[in-house]
Amino acid sequence: MGDQASEKRGLFRLIADVPALIVQLFRDELENLKLEITKKVKGVAVGAALLVVAATFAFLMLIMLLIAAVFALAQVLPAWAAALIVAGGLLLIAVILVLIGLAQFKRGDPGKVVASVQQDLNTIKGIGKAD
Repeated sequence: MGDQASEKRGLFRLIADVPALIVQLFRDELENLKLEITKKVKGVAVGAALLVVAATFAFLMLIMLLIAAVFALAQVLPAWAAALIVAGGLLLIAVILVLIGLAQFKRGDPGKVVASVQQDLNTIKGIGKAD
């Protein structure tokens, strides 16, 4: 009978340990998640920094190409006229991009999204009807 009593005590001890083991499991999983997220954030940060450096060099290259365009036009026109023509071309590109950007803003009306989210919230609350 002593064996059966110790088995019951062992079983009760195991059952009593389950909540603590579950809590420890969650803590370990959270720690692993933190380590994984930290590793990914570092990778993203390095990637973003490299992209910024690459964009800087691309921008510098664009400036050099514009200078080359001014020098090329300066072969057939006065230097001031060549620089003015290149600047005018850049202004034209900027105006076109601004107009396209404004058209995109007008098309992307957030009112539709806000109304859709409000309808979803009302459906969840039981106020409205689902689509």
